[in-house]
Amino acid sequence: MKQLVTVVAPHLAEKVLMALQRAPLEGLCVHEVKGYGRQKSYLDQYQDTEYSKVFLPKVQITLWVDDSRLDGVIEKIVEVTRTGRIGDGKIMVMPVDSLL
Repeated sequence: MKQLVTVVAPHLAEKVLMALQRAPLEGLCVHEVKGYGRQKSYLDQYQDTEYSKVFLPKVQITLWVDDSRLDGVIEKIVEVTRTGRIGDGKIMVMPVDSLL
């Protein structure tokens, strides 16, 4: 069994959840998180003052998937989230010894 931790932009989270609606998963959790990847921070303007938004809003979707279904689930996630632009998200795969 594997644990997938997927971090995506908020506007892509609903697409991921819809794509996984019929996927055979052992479990799923969704969290609102903040962070950054390669884009680091960016500057924004607020009332004539520049300020840095270091942490961008993201959604973390954690899934537990049987090893035999792992590739198919990853393909579904990549299919709905890949735009080719920076900030599409990350998928991390970790082994799970047991799920109780």
